[in-house]
Amino acid sequence: MPIIKSAAKRVRQDVKRTRINNRYRREMHDRVKAVVDATAKGDKKSAEAGLPLAQKAIDKAVKKGAIHKNTASRKKASLNKKVKEALASKKTTAKATTKKPATKKSAAKKSS
Repeated sequence: MPIIKSAAKRVRQDVKRTRINNRYRREMHDRVKAVVDATAKGDKKSAEAGLPLAQKAIDKAVKKGAIHKNTASRKKASLNKKVKEALASKKTTAKATTKKPATKKSAAKKSS
């Protein structure tokens, strides 16, 4: 326990700021996880709806100083990539079933 008054005040401020930072980080984590879970399940609508909310929570955490701006940028880019891949995989699986497989004759002609 600190003896000097200014050190005691610092401890009180640290506790208060830690609580505030944890609240913003927790909100960010929960919203990001909701989007990631939705993409894993293939729920396109909730992933698209949750993406702006997750980005907003990340931006708010940066504004309040809970996380660094580069960390936020990395998280947002990763989240966008996951959502785009999930949406693209839905579209490509539908297209992949309609395409005809390539014939082996064309591959044989190229090699000779």
